[in-house]
Amino acid sequence: MTVFQTTYSGAVAETIIYRKSNRGRNLNIRPRFENAEERKAFNAKRALMRHIQQFNATFSPSSLYSTLTFNNDWEVHTWDEARIIRRNFYRRLKRAYPDAIIYIYMGRGKGTARIHFHMVSEGLPADIIQKQWIYGEIIRIENLRKHNRYNGIDYGQDYSGLATYLYNHWTEDQGGKHLLKSNNDRKPEKEEVEEISDHSYSERKHPKAPKGYRFVESKSNHYGFLYFKYVKKIQTE
Repeated sequence: MTVFQTTYSGAVAETIIYRKSNRGRNLNIRPRFENAEERKAFNAKRALMRHIQQFNATFSPSSLYSTLTFNNDWEVHTWDEARIIRRNFYRRLKRAYPDAIIYIYMGRGKGTARIHFHMVSEGLPADIIQKQWIYGEIIRIENLRKHNRYNGIDYGQDYSGLATYLYNHWTEDQGGKHLLKSNNDRKPEKEEVEEISDHSYSERKHPKAPKGYRFVESKSNHYGFLYFKYVKKIQTE
């Protein structure tokens, strides 16, 4: 059978159309793997997609994006040292603003190889971030964009690009999870799976956009899986 499902993540709606067997197995989402590396790559891709959806569900133009660096006095040389500072910084912020939502990522500078943090937060004033970051310089504190452009198209408040960039700061030598995050972040909302007997959809012919959304993107695979992305309409400034 062929099924249809839409997921809402903040200002983004994603519709997928795929085939299911009578046993409920997704025939064109879960391919057979030739080896362990293929399975690992597939699982990593799905983990990134979940992260992007949670990011879009949680953050908006009222959220702040910060880049936090270490000065010479506080410079750290190992991920374990950095994790301790990250945890302590996170705890101080949450004590001051318990309802704040915080994502903190670790990475290394391309030129210097020095460890630094990126943070995206909701419900934290800029001055509390400046007060609590005692370890060096804050390169930026800025609101997330209201308009994000990919390939020349205005995707509005779709933060998939930023979410991917930050998630990919993680490297295997870091170990552990890709980020430290609050438990009170928002989850995507999935509609019930709908069975459709027949359809004529393709990458060029998408389902009707949900009310208040506009179509921006589609893709497919050779198994017949179809993916469509829509973003909320916003007034042009």
